Amino acid sequence: MKTVSMSGSPRESVGKKDAKRQRAEGRVPCVLYGGEEQVHFSAEEKAFHKILHSPDTFFINLKIGEKTYRCVLKDIQFHPVSDSILHADFFEISDDKPISLHIPVKLTGTAPGVIKGGKLVKQFRKLPVQALPGDMPEAIVLNIGKLEILDKILIGQIPQDKFQILERPEKYAVMIQVTRVIATPEEEEEGEEETAEGEGEGEGEAKTAPAEE
Repeated sequence: MKTVSMSGSPRESVGKKDAKRQRAEGRVPCVLYGGEEQVHFSAEEKAFHKILHSPDTFFINLKIGEKTYRCVLKDIQFHPVSDSILHADFFEISDDKPISLHIPVKLTGTAPGVIKGGKLVKQFRKLPVQALPGDMPEAIVLNIGKLEILDKILIGQIPQDKFQILERPEKYAVMIQVTRVIATPEEEEEGEEETAEGEGEGEGEAKTAPAEE
């Protein structure tokens, strides 16, 4: 998986007053947990842009003071009006402990069903995946090159040798839906026959109906 680097500064005091001051200086109050102890620190808000404005998921080499931690961004809180970052949680990882992350779903190939007029429906932008850090995939890649109209790829059909997708196997990840513009010759003929029969019945009823007095 891709890795990015970030740096933070230890927080000498923890509280609402200090957090407010950090935000006023363009910094985000943060906490790192999952290791031997929790570490409270702050980081520049602009340091989050590469992580947040990308479809990818990253491992993070986080340097706080003289120590570097390998971690992932676990949770982030935004201001409801300004969308500025209020707080961020990081989780320290180790090679021998499985973690859960949301991994992007990417499609490859061109579906024949789409060429024939079907609609491609991608059910998930990201999927929850559990794996050891070394086995965590960079993306869930689905080949749609053989999908015809009404074909789908189920979660249970995705190879999961070294990781586990935390979604029900009967759910579909991608599907080619039928659209109204698709009509087979048989359906068109049936529609014409039904129309003709309907017109004939209407004419017969008009001829046999009794005249009004």
